[in-house]
Amino acid sequence: MEEARPGDTPRYRELRRRMVEKQIQKRGVRDPKILHAFLNVPRHLFIEEALRDRAYGDYPLPIGDGQTISQPYTVAVMTDALKLEGDEKVLEVGSGSGYQSAVLLEIVPQVFAVERISSIARKAQKRLESMGYTGFVMRSGDGTKGWAEFAPYDAILVAAASPSVPRSLKAQLTVGGRLVIPVGDRYVQDMIRVTRLAEEKYEEENLGSFRFVGLIGAEGWREGEM
Repeated sequence: MEEARPGDTPRYRELRRRMVEKQIQKRGVRDPKILHAFLNVPRHLFIEEALRDRAYGDYPLPIGDGQTISQPYTVAVMTDALKLEGDEKVLEVGSGSGYQSAVLLEIVPQVFAVERISSIARKAQKRLESMGYTGFVMRSGDGTKGWAEFAPYDAILVAAASPSVPRSLKAQLTVGGRLVIPVGDRYVQDMIRVTRLAEEKYEEENLGSFRFVGLIGAEGWREGEM
């Protein structure tokens, strides 16, 4: 059963229930841990107040600085693709509003989040703390390089599109770890899951086409390219 949080209401909880049932569960994401996480995270508190009545729609929404909060289904697919059991240490690149971080924190004990835009990172950290989330560390910086200080990670989620899979991120996976990242050009990308099979051996799977903002950084797009 989902927990009530300040700013949540029965109306929003009902909208969230419908979102989970129609947009996520009926479209193939059925892991109980993930469904519970989406029921428990008040998505409307991660966007500007003027847009809150649209928070549970099947589309992305702007969060400022040219960034977006992904549509609920996309967040669910990426989370599902990580194959989380519940005890993993996760690196999240492109934390944005903090919504994906919150979903992950409902499932795993540790999330290390990197957001390129410092003002967005500060807001996300403050928002997560105000909602009572613990077990996460957030910083602003170049997410294409990962966060080597805390590596290796059991799972890495990248919420922005790269022209290729950054080598630094692959290197920061544990053996058996999974990296989920959109890869492609500015118009369309394929969701790729990379599994580290051995020290120098990786397997890639294509999970379908999506569209994201660009991953800017040393191992991604240059500023203005995407």
